[in-house]
Amino acid sequence: MNLFGVMDVTGSALKAERVRAEVVASNMANAETTRTPSGGPYQRQSVVFQQAGGGFANAMQDFGVGSSSGTFSGGTSSPGMMLASTDGLEDGDGTPGGVEVSGVVTDHSAPLERYDPGHPDADASGFVAYPDINPLTVMVDLMGATRAYGMNVSALQAEKGMLTASLDILK
Repeated sequence: MNLFGVMDVTGSALKAERVRAEVVASNMANAETTRTPSGGPYQRQSVVFQQAGGGFANAMQDFGVGSSSGTFSGGTSSPGMMLASTDGLEDGDGTPGGVEVSGVVTDHSAPLERYDPGHPDADASGFVAYPDINPLTVMVDLMGATRAYGMNVSALQAEKGMLTASLDILK
């Protein structure tokens, strides 16, 4: 994998973390939504990531460190340096790996019931169904997405610095 492949991997991570941050922000914005167009309270959503491209095994093989049998044989044989399985880690075209959003899933947990007989969405006994969203958990998720995005930006800047240094060597 060359430096441009590394940039592709970092770019895919940036896209995935942006989607994650948007979904988490949507969860926070709808934490008190008791009525949606489909009926009932808002339901929390989560982003599911999956591996994209060639994956770790291909990247290791590109550097001469691994083999398709699952053992690492880069120079010296080292016991304990094995992949349990390479199933799902390789794809035939050798494209660099990365991450992609495989989907956004809805949490179907039961809503929280609060007694509020004056609320327009209250049932006959005066209870209102609110989304089961903990603002503290949502904020931690948002902080995680923000930090992951920031770390990927730092990696992209480091890659840019390496490319610039490589070009300076050629001068």
